[in-house]
Amino acid sequence: MPSYTAPTRDTQFVLHDVLSVSTSDTPGYAELDAEFTSAVLEEAGKISSEVLSPLNPVGDTEGCVLENGVVRTPTGFKAAFDELRNGGWTALDLPEEYGGQNMPYVLGTAVGEMFSASNQAFTMYHGLTHGAASAILAHGTEAQKTTYLPRMANCDWTGTMNLTEPHCGTDLGLMRTKAEPQDDGSFKVTGQKIFISAGEHDMAENIIHLVLAKIPGGPEGIKGVSLFIVPKFNVNDDGSLGNRNAVTCGKIEEKMGIHGNSTCVMNYDGATGYLLGEEHKGMRAMFTMMNEARIGVGMQGLAQADVAYQNAVAYAKDRLQGRAVTGDENPDGPADPLIVHPDIRRSLLDQKSFVEGARAFLLWGAQLIDQSHRGNDEAAEGLISLMTPVIKGFLTDEGYDMTVLAQQVYGGHGYIEEWGMSQFTRDARIAMIYEGANGVQALDLVGRKLAQDGGKHVMAFFEMVKTFIKENEGNEALKADFLDPLKEASKHLQASAMYFMQNGMKNPNAALAGSYDFMHLFGHVCLGLMWARMGKAAYAALEDGAADEMFYKTKLATGRFYMKRRLPATSMHLARIESGADLVMELDAEQF
Repeated sequence: MPSYTAPTRDTQFVLHDVLSVSTSDTPGYAELDAEFTSAVLEEAGKISSEVLSPLNPVGDTEGCVLENGVVRTPTGFKAAFDELRNGGWTALDLPEEYGGQNMPYVLGTAVGEMFSASNQAFTMYHGLTHGAASAILAHGTEAQKTTYLPRMANCDWTGTMNLTEPHCGTDLGLMRTKAEPQDDGSFKVTGQKIFISAGEHDMAENIIHLVLAKIPGGPEGIKGVSLFIVPKFNVNDDGSLGNRNAVTCGKIEEKMGIHGNSTCVMNYDGATGYLLGEEHKGMRAMFTMMNEARIGVGMQGLAQADVAYQNAVAYAKDRLQGRAVTGDENPDGPADPLIVHPDIRRSLLDQKSFVEGARAFLLWGAQLIDQSHRGNDEAAEGLISLMTPVIKGFLTDEGYDMTVLAQQVYGGHGYIEEWGMSQFTRDARIAMIYEGANGVQALDLVGRKLAQDGGKHVMAFFEMVKTFIKENEGNEALKADFLDPLKEASKHLQASAMYFMQNGMKNPNAALAGSYDFMHLFGHVCLGLMWARMGKAAYAALEDGAADEMFYKTKLATGRFYMKRRLPATSMHLARIESGADLVMELDAEQF
């Protein structure tokens, strides 16, 4: 059975050597000294490896079962959920006034990666609750916050987001679910939603659904969509649970992966709902939850890549196959371990360099969210808005690819379910689809985020890269191994953005045909920047005589691999972008 070890040492390196969280002026960061974060991460890692990881194959094989309208979760899930709830892990970064611990988002993200890597399907139950709570916190009335948030913070009540319908996915303006106003100020919500993660289960007293619906007589399309709080059990004025609401689970979807999470068809038959935010402004409120979820899904791509990589490394060191071409390295055995072979090492370094770069990228993104929300930093808000589709799209595409590489290390055993590698690949696959399929993320990046606020955020990113290179080019080792490759890749990114500016207005297809390549080009540059920052930190630590010399030397070797073997993909993506739209749009529909 696969195992998982939390990357506590590497996370500490990113938080303190690279991001310098404890010396940041962001409110709340002064508490994040190395001793405190280590204690939190060590305990989270222990829960991940000892409680959640053993349940991962259980959830995969048992799945969820719908019986008499109630979903039964896999064996052990409820007990584990109670353990997380009792330990306060479900509300690390929610406000104290509602039962949270008010820790920075960056620390919650680091813990979330561990939980997701050890058991993605399980972690979604409280992850979605966090997102729903964030939407209520941002857009709810004081009465709504008081009613729902304390119970959602400790996951006595969990939460969901209900967007998709059978006939509309990304195009939410086509939705048919309606919300009819009542004399008491409530609404009667009627319609069907599909693909609702954690829509029904047996681990909480109540489930608070956030449901997009249209109020009759409102504007057409997406401008007529509103957001409603629809509880599974209605809540009495004193906070106690009342009668069962008219919302039911019609079926559980049979999925490729994340079997331990109940993905439901939800039927609303005149269910009592309450407006969250303003009428016809539902997407504004829902995007609070969706943007958080997109960062969380990017994290899932990284997390599945990491746990798959960990197991592939262990297998490559243990499995004896063939002999090293340079001479026997295990002369007393019948063969050498797989890891002696160059192509196995290439595969493992592809994985390792992605995982460590992606971790730094994700935590940097979380730091930007803290700077925005806690420090009211508009520049950070603009930058994380730009980065969100890159984090979601690039990390999940690459994360899935890395699980495939890890599976490949096992050879035929990787294809056999009992070895467990298949689950990582299957679980990772959904992350490329939900919370906005990655093609949509690319369109959002090129169609909206690049030009946002006159393009100042992407220009700020270019300036950030340029400044970092200029400030550190006196470090000759850093320059050759990290700064020069980063400079070249950044030029490719700027050239692609310029291509869109010059061609996008007169031929929008020219930009949209290259949007997916641009998302990946941008992602590689972001990881290149992270590796350059990690390289700088590693060189500094070695110069200071760090005790853990091997850690920093390994970090530098891994970074050099990424900069020389992975980052050059930016030139390929630029060439594709500059080929334009003609090749993509040439065939008529009937020619496909």
